[in-house]
Amino acid sequence: MKTTVEKLDNNIVKLDIEIDAETAEKEYNKACKRLAQRVNIPGFRRGKAPRAILEKNLGAETIKRDVLEYMLPNVFSQAIIDNNLNIITEPAVESFNFELGSPVKVVAKVELKPEVKFEQYKDLEVEVEEFKTAEDAMEREINELTQKFTTFQTVDRKSTDKDVVTMDFEGSVDGELIQGGSAKNYMLDLEHSNFIPGFAEQLVGHAAGEEFTIDVTFPENYHDEKLNGKPAQFKIKINEVKEKVKPELNDELAQKVGNFKTVDELKADIQKYLDGSAKIENDKRSANKLFETILSKMTVDVQPTMIEREKQALLSDFKQKVAQSGVNWDDVMKQDGPEKIDEELAKEALNRIKNSLMMSEIAKLENIQVTAQDLEQKIAELAMMYQTDKDTIFKEVSKNTAMIQSLSQQALSQKVTKFLLDNNKIKFVAAAKK
Repeated sequence: MKTTVEKLDNNIVKLDIEIDAETAEKEYNKACKRLAQRVNIPGFRRGKAPRAILEKNLGAETIKRDVLEYMLPNVFSQAIIDNNLNIITEPAVESFNFELGSPVKVVAKVELKPEVKFEQYKDLEVEVEEFKTAEDAMEREINELTQKFTTFQTVDRKSTDKDVVTMDFEGSVDGELIQGGSAKNYMLDLEHSNFIPGFAEQLVGHAAGEEFTIDVTFPENYHDEKLNGKPAQFKIKINEVKEKVKPELNDELAQKVGNFKTVDELKADIQKYLDGSAKIENDKRSANKLFETILSKMTVDVQPTMIEREKQALLSDFKQKVAQSGVNWDDVMKQDGPEKIDEELAKEALNRIKNSLMMSEIAKLENIQVTAQDLEQKIAELAMMYQTDKDTIFKEVSKNTAMIQSLSQQALSQKVTKFLLDNNKIKFVAAAKK
């Protein structure tokens, strides 16, 4: 087999491949045997029709195309290896000349991965706005924790904006009952209400047994268009007023929360969590600043076809998320406009491609590879996320090539990111005051 490689524009190469006549003849005869097993020809048992009969019934061109379908994947693979081509698309046949007794000539085109050149990606010094845990972070964490163990005690008094009330209510607009706008013994936290603005506020100052009517107005962007901006009346009956009783922060509560004996142990665990969260955030900020700096010093020619493919993939994901949220795609197009959506997707596609090429090239230059242990770690993370065992996740992942590639890419990105954090200097500076 002979291959001539010609570089064209936009990282496209043309492959002129010549397969010797003897090899082509052998493959042609193999194809005849394969096809003879598949077709029924009158007067011949399946698989016994000679070549001449097959050519007469199927046509030589049909047989030749079968030869090429079987032969070309290996031919292309060998040509790519022999010429050290870093491809990103499968070769596409432009033309072929297949005459028995003569060499087969195939012309194909294939898109190569763009060449990446770095000005510098190691020994950089970048400034990063440091994330610092808020001074009241411990207090807020403890407050959130005690809220989870808060109990409710019925009280014989008028409600305050910190209480919880149990009530019956019935809503109407223009004298007609609102569908789904009534309930019995509904418990509402007056301090954290997600009802219509003004609803919870009008329940303050009422005691159990009281019956009254309140007036509210539905928001202009309410999810039910029939109620947008409409004034409504709700008949209310307070059944119970309950006071929130927060537990005291002591060793007994610490033991209820988890595997802690004392409040000090609980606080130490919370501080460890806060410190860990701060480190994760600062690592993220540092990595993003490094990526931004390296990309500004990186030269790469991203061809339009790459951007278009990535853009279409992003568009497909976007449409799926919109559908899952219950929003109509046509409404999204009307609101944002096709030009704006296309522009934003193209920008995101280019950013993703450049980041991917950067990661891939650094991994290649530094011989950073994904190991079996790396994949096992990603599978363990998935098992923890879905609260199942690793074997179950492994069985599912092993059936899905795309999932394996995705996990491998995630693992590689993490290893390259760690390499960059370890081999560049990060100078943390105080965040700018807003």
